[in-house]
Amino acid sequence: MKIKCLVFLLMLTSLSLYAQQVANKNLGIIPAPASVVINKGVFDLNKTAAIIYDDNEGHTEAQLLHHFLLQSYKLDIPVVNGSRKAGVNVISFSSAGYAGKNPEGYTLTVTASVITISGKGAGLFYGLQSLMQIIDTSQQGIPCAVINDEPRYAYRGIMQDVGYHIFPVDFIKKQIDMMAKYKMNTYHWHLTEDHGWRIEIKKYPRLTSVGAYRAQSPVSNYNNDMSGLDGTPYGGFYTQAQVRDIVKYATERHVTIIPEIELPGHSLAALAAYPELACGDNPGPFKVAENWGIYDDVYCAGKDYTFDFLEDVLTEVMGLFPGKYIHIGGDESPKYKWEKCKYCQKRIKDNHLKDEHELQSYFIRRIEKFVNSKGRDIIGWDEILEGGLAPKATVMSWRGIKGGISAAKQGHDVVMASESHLYFDFIQGPRELEPIAIGVGYNPLPRVYAFNPTPAALTPAEQKHIIGVEAPLWTEHMETPAKVEYMLYPRLFALVEISWTPVDRKDYEDFAENRLPQHLLLLDKAGTVYRVPTPIGQKDTTLWGADFTLTLKAPVENAQIYYNTDGQDVRETDHIYAKPLHIVVPEGEMRQLKTMVIAPSGKRSIVTTTTLVNKAASEPAQINISSLKPGIKYFYISGKLASVDYADSNKVTQKGIATEPDLQKFDSETDHALIYKGYINITSDGVYTFAMPSVGCSVRIDDEQGVRNSNIYNPFDLQSYQYQEKTVSYNLKKGMHKIQIKYIPSDAGNRVRMAGTNGAYESLKDLVFTGK
Repeated sequence: MKIKCLVFLLMLTSLSLYAQQVANKNLGIIPAPASVVINKGVFDLNKTAAIIYDDNEGHTEAQLLHHFLLQSYKLDIPVVNGSRKAGVNVISFSSAGYAGKNPEGYTLTVTASVITISGKGAGLFYGLQSLMQIIDTSQQGIPCAVINDEPRYAYRGIMQDVGYHIFPVDFIKKQIDMMAKYKMNTYHWHLTEDHGWRIEIKKYPRLTSVGAYRAQSPVSNYNNDMSGLDGTPYGGFYTQAQVRDIVKYATERHVTIIPEIELPGHSLAALAAYPELACGDNPGPFKVAENWGIYDDVYCAGKDYTFDFLEDVLTEVMGLFPGKYIHIGGDESPKYKWEKCKYCQKRIKDNHLKDEHELQSYFIRRIEKFVNSKGRDIIGWDEILEGGLAPKATVMSWRGIKGGISAAKQGHDVVMASESHLYFDFIQGPRELEPIAIGVGYNPLPRVYAFNPTPAALTPAEQKHIIGVEAPLWTEHMETPAKVEYMLYPRLFALVEISWTPVDRKDYEDFAENRLPQHLLLLDKAGTVYRVPTPIGQKDTTLWGADFTLTLKAPVENAQIYYNTDGQDVRETDHIYAKPLHIVVPEGEMRQLKTMVIAPSGKRSIVTTTTLVNKAASEPAQINISSLKPGIKYFYISGKLASVDYADSNKVTQKGIATEPDLQKFDSETDHALIYKGYINITSDGVYTFAMPSVGCSVRIDDEQGVRNSNIYNPFDLQSYQYQEKTVSYNLKKGMHKIQIKYIPSDAGNRVRMAGTNGAYESLKDLVFTGK
């Protein structure tokens, strides 16, 4: 009887474990594999097992697994060249047994007694990474399964800028380790900038003795009263010996490093070292840039010496970096100095060029011809399209996807690095709660994950030219490695999934709620800095009603959620979430649920605030609808105002009627304010939310301020709009309601929209009315 009970219990345990494995459909792996089939049973990993291999490639990965198990789990499992012995559980590496065509593909098969990883080169390495992730995240043994996997794109990378701020060699290697662990294969290293030249060039020593150092840097602050220059010299560079070491380190981990040498613009640091490279007869003196921004002084396109210099530089660079691509920048290069330069104008005339845009094309083509002669190809930002694209150039599309579409239609390869979704120097949450960042742009985790690098506007043949995806990390406001990591994680995990996983296998809920918490715990244990996400199941918003039940989940495994409803910021002294929260709001009142996540290491999320409101709906205006006509009155106020609150319709310089509240109506004039007044047609009873720029804008309905969604950003529009927005909510009855919008131009957006009971945002164009 005891034996029967024991067998029954083992069956129940096996069935329970199998159910958990099926629920975890990707076995904890990031990026999600192309195909996973989970079977019953587990492989028992213990010290009696063995690691076997059949060739040198397999031996390398076998040794890596041995080291991983020893360091992480104190398991000293022997590595053996040969076949499996009877009765011994083995993990086998084989390059000969892989039949797939993708050089980065692999097969991982797990049975109760044998784990087999098959692949060649990088593929075998990536199979090992998947196995190690399963070991790290599995709670009860290694599930029996078959994984067939390969990447969606051949190019999967990040761009690390070191021109604005430079980072230690060990930190660069740490980034490469993380990329390799998550199957990223390209490290784009932005080495030169107006603000610093970061790579040793032996033929031109002043590039680093002069160009690598600036006298001071800007003080990063949103408050102009606290901005300025810090008066502290800053700089540094990488020696060629350090570069060779980093390149070797990356190559061993199947990561290719692409160096970027900016030209013809972003070259002020080089001009400070060698002023004769600039336009004119006796240009300069120049100094390495101190303020962030774009500078007019660029390499002279009319002097042959410029090209001699750049060819010398690129020759040394290509001697250090063996990869296919050399990135030549090509972005944000003003033409003003070329327009005034006799040498540049002669070049235009002698080569029958139309204008300075074609002169830039000449510049890029000439550099490309040289790079091609050395057996390499160039890649450049999408400005290299202007004036005509160099014959073999690959385009990195950063200003949205239009440049990538244009290049692909011309038959050129494209890497999508769209600022609208992939710029990781953009904020991830409410600006007032996040570390200081560039003043525009908003790319939270779900927005990154939603990006599809291959535009539907391309034909199937054109889509093949989209070879990959990259997330740039510009470091004007990232002075420390910790700040870089905060901006990189967890968004890197979303990036790797869009770069590797087939579209039909992507699942944001599984990613964010099941797998990501496990991987953030690994970062937490390793001491890596990351942005702790806010609780799953809550967002900064307003909910209307009397009785609420809120179910939350920690976004980091083993983290605690602290909360209160007293309106103060959350502390460790507040309640710890343990079960769904039941909150009752009396009629006519409101409450605020504030939460904060604290990870096992003590790292904290920002505060999330959900406002709970139980107030009666506002009655419509008592007005004869026949007395209204489509449109809305506008009042233009000239001059600079400190706040939108000071905009007064009694001090107008121009007024009229517009078809809609267009915030861009007077965009050409920076110092002004706009006021719109009229009525809005509410078509049914319900809660309505108005989204607007996060600063410099206000909306009032029926002369009421509405309920501000605390620290809100608009999470709904993941594809087409990159600005952070604030929103306010109203409970409105059907009919005409007064509306007033005030606006001062800012970098925070330029539109107002409304979401009705269906949650979809729409323009106000057909909803606003004014008196006849």
